Amino acid sequence: MAVKAIHVSGFPCLENAPLAIYSTACYSDGVAATGIEYQMPKFPVIGHRGNGMNALQSSDRRMQAIKENSIVSFNAAAKFAVDFIEFDVQVTKDNCPVIFHDNFILSQENGTVFEKRVTDLSLSEFLCYGPQRDLEKEGKPLLRKTYDGKILRWNVEQDDPLCTLQEAFQKVEPSLGFNIELKFDDYMVYEQDDLVHNLQAIMKIVFEYAKDRPIIFSTFQPDAARLAGKLQSTYPVYFLTEGGTELYYDVRRNSLDEAIKLCLENGLQGIVSDVEAIFRNPGAITKIKDSKLALLTYGKLNNISEAVYMQYLMGIDGVIVDFVEEITEAVSKTIKQSKDDGDEESLVEGNGKKTQVNLKPQFSQTEMSFLLNLIPKLMQH
Repeated sequence: MAVKAIHVSGFPCLENAPLAIYSTACYSDGVAATGIEYQMPKFPVIGHRGNGMNALQSSDRRMQAIKENSIVSFNAAAKFAVDFIEFDVQVTKDNCPVIFHDNFILSQENGTVFEKRVTDLSLSEFLCYGPQRDLEKEGKPLLRKTYDGKILRWNVEQDDPLCTLQEAFQKVEPSLGFNIELKFDDYMVYEQDDLVHNLQAIMKIVFEYAKDRPIIFSTFQPDAARLAGKLQSTYPVYFLTEGGTELYYDVRRNSLDEAIKLCLENGLQGIVSDVEAIFRNPGAITKIKDSKLALLTYGKLNNISEAVYMQYLMGIDGVIVDFVEEITEAVSKTIKQSKDDGDEESLVEGNGKKTQVNLKPQFSQTEMSFLLNLIPKLMQH
C-alpha cells in the first residue's frame, strides 16, 4: 500500500534547520567551487542506467547485454553520441552513496532466497554481491525480482561489480554528464532529517569530485526535490513524474499539473516525465514551456526512433533511452544535423541555475499529420 511522504511544510522552517548549503561559494579540497553555468546540449540523449537498463525476462538480448548502473555500462554509453547518463543513487547505512536501482538486493544461500534493503547495508556488505574486483574473491549471487514477481538470476553478457558514486566520478569519461537520480522508496515515509542526511552525503561526493562535469539532479520524491534545490544552488534539479500513468497517495506525484506547480513553488528547473503521460496529454507541453521549465522524458517508447523524433517536433528538450547506440545514431541523422536553422530557444533560470529549453514547437502541416497518425499506434505498442 502506498503511503504519503511527509511534506516539508510540516516541519520547522528550512532557514532554521541545521542544513549544510552547497552553493557557488562552496569549498571542496580548499578550492572554491564556482557556479557552473552549463548550457544543455540541443536535444540531449541520456543513457538510462548507463547503456540501458536490464530486463531479464525480455526476449531482446540488448536488455541483458551489459550490467546496468555499472562502470562498464557508463563507459560503453560514452562511446556513442550520448550527452548524459542517468543512474540511481542511494546511501548506505554508513553514509556512502552507491549506485543501484532497486530498493532491495536479492540473493540466495543454501537454496533460500532472501532480500535486504540497500540502505540497511554497510558499504562493504553492499559490495559483496555480484562479481568482485578482487578476482580471488567470490561474491554472493545476485538475483532480481521482475515486475510480474518472478525471481531470476541477474545474468548479463557483460557483468561488472557494483559501484559507488565516487567511483563513477573517478572512472567514467569526464566529459559525460551525470543525471543523478536521488533514489527513495516510493512506499516509505521519510522525515526531513532523513532526506537531508542522505542528500548531504550525495552532494558531498558531487562537490568534491564533479569538477567540470555537467550534473543534473532528479527525483520522484517531492520533498527530496524541494530540499535538493535548497541545499545547493549550483546544479539544476528536475522533478520526475509518471504524470498520472500511475497514482500515489501523495497527490504531487499524480499529474503533470502538480509537477509544474511543485517546480514553480520551489524554483526547480525542469520536469522528467513518463513519455506516455506526454502523449496522452500533449497540451501539457505548452503549459510546461509557458512556465519556462525544461522537459525531458523517459519510458519504453523512447527506444523507438520515430517516437523520439516526434517528441523533438513537439518541443520536448531531450530523452532518456535504453537503446543508446540506435537512438543516438537516429538523433544524429534526423535531428542534430538540422538544428542549425535558428530554432527558437532560451536559457531559463531558477535559483540561479540556467537551463536551455525549446520555447515552442515548430513543425509543418505534413509533420503535424504524421504526429496525429503516429500517436495512437505508439500508445498501443
